[in-house]
Amino acid sequence: MVPSRSCSRQTTGRPVSEGRSRLLPYLAFTALGLIWGASFLFIKLGVQDMSPTVLVLIRSGSGAITLAVIMRALGQPLLGDKWRSRLAAFTFMAVSNALLPWVAIAWGEQHISSGLASVLNATTTLWAAIFIYWVIPTERPSLLNYAGVLVGVSGVAILVFPDLASHGLSGNVVGVLAVLVASISYAVSALFQRTKLRGMNVYEQSFGQLLVTSILALPIAAPALPHVHVAVLSMAAVIALGVAGSGVAYLLYYYTMNTLGPVRATGVTFVVPITAVFWGVVLLHEVLTLPITVGMLVILVGIVLTNLRRSKRNQASAKEPAAA
Repeated sequence: MVPSRSCSRQTTGRPVSEGRSRLLPYLAFTALGLIWGASFLFIKLGVQDMSPTVLVLIRSGSGAITLAVIMRALGQPLLGDKWRSRLAAFTFMAVSNALLPWVAIAWGEQHISSGLASVLNATTTLWAAIFIYWVIPTERPSLLNYAGVLVGVSGVAILVFPDLASHGLSGNVVGVLAVLVASISYAVSALFQRTKLRGMNVYEQSFGQLLVTSILALPIAAPALPHVHVAVLSMAAVIALGVAGSGVAYLLYYYTMNTLGPVRATGVTFVVPITAVFWGVVLLHEVLTLPITVGMLVILVGIVLTNLRRSKRNQASAKEPAAA
């Protein structure tokens, strides 16, 4: 018996394919959060035996190789026809979304725990919500979202204030500031991608950025290469960081960026601290202090508020022209 056409629709009346297409960005979002949650653990293990610059070189190189293999297996060209005109954009993304934040986070994790670093990295979505007001006015968050920004920033203050009050600009505070710089850089790159690279093939975006990152990282890391202590655990952690945390994760990230928008895509950092803090405490025996716990909770509340969508009625009224 031939099934009727009505069977191809869900009870809501939407086609099954439409429901799946709406679900896919959130599945990618969840997978990305799980992958990046382990990244802070890998970074912590990696910097025990190599400098942050060497870590970035190995991470970007292994990520680029992974993407090249995936792209060739899928029949995708490594570089599109317009790669020369996109070289400047790839370079900007390589610096703002890889080289600068990766070095800053790796350096910061030499002074603070991987769990705290993941919490501070979660402020990326807060910075994106602030900057988008001027960069992409049509995607400005609501007042409730901006209330979330203020809550999140106050959470960062809770994290930083105890060390700042007792030790001044100690290593811990500088480590915190380094990760915050990385978060701001991530937010800037997210908005740049949304405005300049929107609609570009996600494979080309990811591979182009990682390839340029590898090229830029080589001369920077070269002086530290002879001093690398080759240990199986740390080397495996950094390679895993490149393969999963960069190669595969970049495909997921740019897909969610193109489908959910920059503020909600960078909100993936809401998922990251939960897994990162857990692995840091369980595997690295990091101490979970009261200020870190309170600050983390406040930041996460801020991120939730920042990512709440406006009601469909408000969205519709914002898009429709006023009646004459």
